[in-house]
Amino acid sequence: MKSILIDRYAKGGALRLGESPVPELRENDVMVEIHAASVNLLDNKIRDGEFKLILPYRLPLVLGNDVAGVVVRVGANVRRFKPGDEVYARPAQDRIGTFAEYIAMDEADVAMKPNNLTMQEAASIPLVALTAWQVLVERAKLQKGQRVLIHAGSGGVGTIAIQLAKHLGAHVATTTSAANIPLVKSLGADVVVDYRKDAFEKVLQGYDVVLNSLGKDTLEKSLRVLKPGGTLISISGPPDPDFARQSGSDWPLRQVMRLLSFGIRRKSKRRGISYSFLFMRANGGQLGKITSLIEAGAIRPVIDRVFPFEKTNEALDYVGTGRARGKVVVPCSDVWPRHGRGGRHARAGGAAGQRPLAARQVANSARFASSVGG
Repeated sequence: MKSILIDRYAKGGALRLGESPVPELRENDVMVEIHAASVNLLDNKIRDGEFKLILPYRLPLVLGNDVAGVVVRVGANVRRFKPGDEVYARPAQDRIGTFAEYIAMDEADVAMKPNNLTMQEAASIPLVALTAWQVLVERAKLQKGQRVLIHAGSGGVGTIAIQLAKHLGAHVATTTSAANIPLVKSLGADVVVDYRKDAFEKVLQGYDVVLNSLGKDTLEKSLRVLKPGGTLISISGPPDPDFARQSGSDWPLRQVMRLLSFGIRRKSKRRGISYSFLFMRANGGQLGKITSLIEAGAIRPVIDRVFPFEKTNEALDYVGTGRARGKVVVPCSDVWPRHGRGGRHARAGGAAGQRPLAARQVANSARFASSVGG
């Protein structure tokens, strides 16, 4: 199948269009024909090699961490999905690869696509929404009436986290630039701090929770916003010992992570604040709850730009600037032919289901030969 691949880790390095095998379909897997994917800062960090010690992928690697598409085959043990179902997901971290024609994922990581979203809109949701859910609901246990500061409110995680926090009944503050104030207010932010004009740590006090997605300076200043007993959760680091244990890191790497987070953990403890690092994980059950919120109108996607599949490198570069408002999407349905819901690939099953996939690879080769540059 055609895929967007990393051959070697390099900061700002170019991805290439190439051939990769159709993923193996395991007993608990669904095979999804990809209609759209979205780009996350995580993709840039993986490409740049920033996570190669934590996520030791084998190269060449198919990149991509968000997907929306149609189930075309299911494993022998799958009960929740059938061919023809429209789904979306954030694949497990060891099975990424959504910049491609197909992906196989454990059914536990997959949810039905919201009925009121297009494929492109749905592809923008999983990673950022699961991050927001796991920070605010699972880790912080945010309650009605509590006060939460969400940094970078106009970004991918921020735009969803603001809406989720408001749904939970929280008082929401956020930081952004002046140009993005109308956007974050439309999403429900109660207090907006223009970070270019005001120091958020001087404007905000007595908060229960802070979601940090920025750098060390912002992380440490966030301690001044929280009241004793408050919770500081960072999705941008530094990783803490709990994450090191959960990720199964070896002893030397665990010690590195302990040292990296020693300063912020010590400062947090002195103020009576709980600090933790969160690296989101795939979870189809949580994504199903998010689907319900989307269909009820509590959460809506925010998409900044849509890049053609052959411009995936440009999409990553744009996300890397940090200026995207919401998400950046890469549609696939305009690149390779689709057969529609219930089409011949949806009906194919078992070993016979492999033949149409292989045939598609051959048929599309000439079309894709020059579609993606370095």
